[in-house]
Amino acid sequence: MIIVNDMPNQIDESLVQLLAKVETATVGHFLTGVFMPPDIRPVIIEKTAVGTAVTLSLPGMDSTLLHYAMGLVRPGDVILIDRGKDSVNACWGGFMAAAAQKAKIAGVVIDGTATDPAELRRSEVPVWCKGISPVTTRIGGDTGMLNVPIDCGGITVNPGDAVIADESGVLVLPPDRVQDAANKAIEMQEEEVKDLELLRQGRSVPDITGAGEMIQALIQS
Repeated sequence: MIIVNDMPNQIDESLVQLLAKVETATVGHFLTGVFMPPDIRPVIIEKTAVGTAVTLSLPGMDSTLLHYAMGLVRPGDVILIDRGKDSVNACWGGFMAAAAQKAKIAGVVIDGTATDPAELRRSEVPVWCKGISPVTTRIGGDTGMLNVPIDCGGITVNPGDAVIADESGVLVLPPDRVQDAANKAIEMQEEEVKDLELLRQGRSVPDITGAGEMIQALIQS
C-alpha cells in the first residue's frame, strides 16, 4: 500500500536561524525523549543539519516512494526515514545524495543503513544512519508512506517537526517547543563560554560548577 500526504509547512526561517546556533548536546542537559539513539551516527562529521522534517516509512526493499519524494523536497527540508527495523538494505546512496545536493535539502536521517559513503561525503549533504551496507533497495511500487508520523530511532517524528542533527546526535522537536528550547540552549552555551574563561584563569571545576560547595555540605551534614 502506498500513502502520499501533502508536504508539511516549513519551519519559519527565523526559528531555523535560531536553531542553527544550538548544539544538540546542550539541549541534552535539560530535555530527554527527543533524541535519536547513539547508533544513528553522522557519515560526515563536523556537519550540522537544521530544518523541517519530511517523513518516510519505507519497509523492506521497496524505495520507490523515496524516489518520488525527491521530486517534492524543498531547500531546508530534512528527510527522516523509518526502515522498519531493516538494517541490511540501504535506501540511500550516491545517486540519491546527488539529487539531495541539487534539491538543497538540509540533511537525511535514516533508521537503517546507507551505501556509497565516499559519494555521500562528496555530496556534502549530511547523512545520519546506523551503518553502511552494500545491499540496496529496489524500485517496486508496492509499499511506503510519505508524510505520516513515523518511528525513527525509537521516537515519534511528525511531518513538519523541527530537526537539529550534528556530530553529537539527532534532535526532533514539535514546532511549538522550538523557541523555548533554543533560547534556553543558547543561554546555557553563553554561560559555558564564561565558565571556560574562568577555567583558563585558574579556577577549579568544582569551584566553577558549585560541586565543591555541594559535596562539602553533604559531608558535613
